[in-house]
Amino acid sequence: MNKKLIKILKIILPLLLGVFLIWYSLKSATPQEREELWQNILNANPWFIILSMLFGGLSHLSRAYRWKFMLEPMGYRPKLLNSFMAVMAGYLANFGIPRSGEILRAASLSTYEKIPFEKAFGTIISERIADVVVMLSITAFTLFLQTEHLLAYFKANEINPIVSVGILLSLVLIGVLILQIIKRSKLSFLVRIKKMARGLLEGMRSIFRMKQKWPFIFHTLFIWLMYILMFYVIIFAVPGMEKTDFSIIMAAFVVGSFAISATNGGIGVYPVAIGAILVVFGISKQSGEAFGWITWATQTLLVLVLGGLSFILLPIFNRRK
Repeated sequence: MNKKLIKILKIILPLLLGVFLIWYSLKSATPQEREELWQNILNANPWFIILSMLFGGLSHLSRAYRWKFMLEPMGYRPKLLNSFMAVMAGYLANFGIPRSGEILRAASLSTYEKIPFEKAFGTIISERIADVVVMLSITAFTLFLQTEHLLAYFKANEINPIVSVGILLSLVLIGVLILQIIKRSKLSFLVRIKKMARGLLEGMRSIFRMKQKWPFIFHTLFIWLMYILMFYVIIFAVPGMEKTDFSIIMAAFVVGSFAISATNGGIGVYPVAIGAILVVFGISKQSGEAFGWITWATQTLLVLVLGGLSFILLPIFNRRK
């Protein structure tokens, strides 16, 4: 298949999936359910939506500030405003072409701060590793909070938890075996995978070798705290969700974090996935999907505004360079 066609399909297919999910979700709902969903969105408390956007803005600013801790050891000290606008422009680019944002972010800093592209991009990969570690930790913590609910679910569906743990351990052992095969293999494509894995591990180790590792760790935790708060405060915006348990919201947060990468900017998938997981915990489909749509729209609007302004202002701010 033509490489150009493959690239086009990678952009269009996720978008079509998102549109289909929106259509299917609305089509499968009764007129009364659609009306209730719409009213929940219309009656949302705007002050908590603004507060959510404030938390989101702080997370993006912290991400831009954290970036300097990766660049300083190499002798580069970009302006915070340039770093922030590069981050936001990158987020906006992801809505058009998934995963293109990291490339644009590095290219922006390379253009306006004279930092070699490969070095800027390398730091982005390294900080993504730190984010993955935090995300996995949050996922594990959420599963711990939901232990009672998971056991009840296993019991209701006649699933043996011991067998489930055994399957999980088997998968882990298979993963270790595959890693050992890759480690010892001389096949060219496995050698490339091995080199990539070594690079990722080296990037992770570099975090602990940097001079400013504690500020870096602080900002990493702060970024994710802001993400959680940005998500959590929306329960006070949606009528009927104000008393939702924190552990339930954390389960929805984890699901949403994985769902958002399925389509361009999470369109369609994100609100539907949030609504589906909240239904499992006894929250009405209309309230759950309203929560998902408001959360997605809030985050998207923030990126559209700040990312759009960044595209416009980056060359203006740096016009003398």
